[in-house]
Amino acid sequence: MTGLLTTAKALFQAAVDRANPAQALRAQLASTPLAPLPEGGSNVLLAVGKAAVPMMREALKLIPGTAQALAITNPENYTEIPGATVICGAHPVPDENSAAAGQAAIEMAHSLGSDDRLIALISGGGSALMVAPAPGLSLADKSAVNKLLLASGLEINEMNLIRQQLSDTKGGGLLRHAAPAQVQAFILSDVIGDDLRAIASGPTVAPIGTRAQAREIMQRAELWDSAPEAVRNHLSAAEGAKDAPPPATNTLIGSNRHSLKAIMAAAAEDWNPKLVSHRLVGDVSMAAETVVAAAEAAPEDKPAALIFGGETTVQLRGKGLGGRNQELALRVAKLGADRLNGDWLFLSGGTDGRDGPTDAAGGIATPATWAAIKAAGHDPDALLADNDSFAALKAADALLITGGTGTNVADVQIFLRRPD
Repeated sequence: MTGLLTTAKALFQAAVDRANPAQALRAQLASTPLAPLPEGGSNVLLAVGKAAVPMMREALKLIPGTAQALAITNPENYTEIPGATVICGAHPVPDENSAAAGQAAIEMAHSLGSDDRLIALISGGGSALMVAPAPGLSLADKSAVNKLLLASGLEINEMNLIRQQLSDTKGGGLLRHAAPAQVQAFILSDVIGDDLRAIASGPTVAPIGTRAQAREIMQRAELWDSAPEAVRNHLSAAEGAKDAPPPATNTLIGSNRHSLKAIMAAAAEDWNPKLVSHRLVGDVSMAAETVVAAAEAAPEDKPAALIFGGETTVQLRGKGLGGRNQELALRVAKLGADRLNGDWLFLSGGTDGRDGPTDAAGGIATPATWAAIKAAGHDPDALLADNDSFAALKAADALLITGGTGTNVADVQIFLRRPD
């Protein structure tokens, strides 16, 4: 099993490397250099997201004479950057630091004139790391809704539609604050399908939907009555006469699909790789069934690598600790112990190196994982029912620990099997 684990980790690293934000930004600016500014104009850099630090470092090298530079990232990826101010927000639930970051970004945007250019470097996680409540709402209101969303099982686009309607920066809000300056955004996608409106909740693009749609989603998901009164009032008000956000140039420089292709290339020589799905989404229980069914259908007489990418959801029913990748691995461990033959290993990990509110990037499952949890004195079914995948996988020494990667292009899953 050591060989399978080494291979799976190497393939996971290939996905992370392909999403290297500095390399992606460098390649983009080499192929399409920035247009010159009018005389007297200045470039201002704003990087927000889990990849903010490496994107900012590279931008400062490639764009000399920057007038201001602000990077907003998560604590795990924080480091000082000469020539830039770095602020830590909070993720996945925003806090006062996230609000301070949002205010700093707004103040920077307001300082720009018509000859200036805001260069926005956007990556996943920005929704929570940089927040500015819409007029009439407080940070506590937004945080309460975000907690509800994270436990709801809603898909990311639905969550971001709601977040945008509660924000002064999301859904094109940053463009309004920066007007009349030019805005050029370089975006690393953590959203399946690469809808730019959903990445970091779209600070430089038009919103996904309306207040009425946000209200309908919350009601359908049975979140409406639990939301703060100020939020319900805000979403129940008329849409208002908000103009469409000013135009911007938005360029995608990396995504989950690029990383899946990198895994396929790295596995090509020895593993007969197959890209099963680049949209492994929805509840983890269904995703686990998809993985195991694909494994059952794969030939058992030759090495196989089944590759998946996406972003699943977990509906919280318990009080345990974990994340979507850990729970997916735990569910595959349970199903696979009964249904899969041979020497196999499944890895599910977040390319940012963090899965939920834990220090793990994800989890690993083998034919022995479910039994190992029992041997350690735990009831894996009870832990699963309590959404305590972290404790279950830790007991089996089956956590994927990478540390912060400095990038984020959603999740990848790798299933490997060798013939007997």
